[in-house]
Amino acid sequence: MKVKLPLPTRLLYRFCDGQELPNEEFSGSFPSTLLGIMGGYSLYDHLVNVFLLPLSQVILDTKGIMHHMGFSNRSEYIVVAASATYSEKIFFLNCRTGQLFVGTRNLAVDGEMLPCVPDTLISSVHESKGSEQQDAMLLWLEEHGRRLHDGTIKVRQERKIRSINLFPEQPPLCSSAITNGVKVRASAVFVPEFSNLRDESEKFLFAYSIRMSLSPGGCVIEEMMFSSCQLYRRHWTIRANDAVVSNVNGEAVIGRFPLLHPGEDEFVYESCTPLPSSLGSIEGSFTFVPGRYALFDIVNCKSSNKFVFSFSFIVLSKTFFSLNVPYSAFCYSLNSWA
Repeated sequence: MKVKLPLPTRLLYRFCDGQELPNEEFSGSFPSTLLGIMGGYSLYDHLVNVFLLPLSQVILDTKGIMHHMGFSNRSEYIVVAASATYSEKIFFLNCRTGQLFVGTRNLAVDGEMLPCVPDTLISSVHESKGSEQQDAMLLWLEEHGRRLHDGTIKVRQERKIRSINLFPEQPPLCSSAITNGVKVRASAVFVPEFSNLRDESEKFLFAYSIRMSLSPGGCVIEEMMFSSCQLYRRHWTIRANDAVVSNVNGEAVIGRFPLLHPGEDEFVYESCTPLPSSLGSIEGSFTFVPGRYALFDIVNCKSSNKFVFSFSFIVLSKTFFSLNVPYSAFCYSLNSWA
């Protein structure tokens, strides 16, 4: 490759030459014991686990991907990170400007990418005597490391893969509500590889993670204690720029009626929603039945003596306009937050 790496990236690779993986890890098999440094997430059958590539793999993947996609006019770009699962998420570094990009759904069609860091934060990428050399790769990893250090993001087991999960788990990026002993946590990430900037109605795709658990004291309603409770219904109001774009009301979540018991692991499910803008919110409520029930009881719960209670929460789709971090487009790369 006839490129010169930005100085901060050169120093980064001098200390850490990415993550060595067998070739089959990049051909679609699932790594179960390795953690992608750059993290991931899952929703339905879409699973992402992004690894920082070693220089030898950078050379191979850059030549292969650039040739396959016909990027002859992008000779200054190199592939620096990619998902080691079936779901393709690819990061590119512009070695001339120092900007980091992530591919969208249209990457293979027209090379569409999103920048990961504001250009104004990048400086002196090729000046060895500059006082503050900053390229987007270094800035991205610094912010990523800060979120790991303060517990905003953590390592989770998703299906067969342990990964740094990019769904935030601490406020203000994670919303939380407790009602009658039931705790629900909710957060969102931006999914660039499914976003389509050419589609005005569904330009940005956001994934959200909902985690439910029951407190050690069980479910308490009107001084009555229940050792379990079960989800009955959910209601969502989804907004883009404060305008309602979707209103969902129905039974269960992803076809399931989770039964919660004290002390058990959280019930976790992920879903997604497209938005026409990069700023939006999801406001919702869940209805639970104390104890457990049969489907017949659900249908007739209003006319029976069963208690039914609801609680509400709001989960902001953490876009770059609502992030309280110095990177206005950090969401594009961390999918998140977006």
